[in-house]
Amino acid sequence: MKKIILSAALVFALGTTFTSCRDVKEKADSAGDSIENAADATGDAIENAADATKDAVNDAADTTKDAVNNAVDATGEAVDGATEATEGAMSNAKDAVEGAATDAKNAAGEAVDSASDAVEGAVNDTKDAATKAANDAMKTK
Repeated sequence: MKKIILSAALVFALGTTFTSCRDVKEKADSAGDSIENAADATGDAIENAADATKDAVNDAADTTKDAVNNAVDATGEAVDGATEATEGAMSNAKDAVEGAATDAKNAAGEAVDSASDAVEGAVNDTKDAATKAANDAMKTK
């Protein structure tokens, strides 16, 4: 009977060992699947992060390009406005100088006319005075 009990114990021990190995193998397979899934998820996350970084860099480059273009346009408009304002100021200054020259010419002409009239008046007065003096001198003789 001893042999039967020992044989039964041996069969039980072997059965338990094979059952345990099967559980370990299933758990190992499950762990391998989990590791593989984690590796796939990590790869996908890295690819997504790279794509997002690429998109962000492209967006930043586009935004920078747009900002530079807008600044160039604004600068061009400011230069055009300054050019127009300068041209307007130059035209106004030219008109003012021409007006001042015309006024000076007219004033000089009037001054010459006044001086001419004064000289004529003085000549006439001198002539009249000389004639009168000559007449008076003849009368007294």
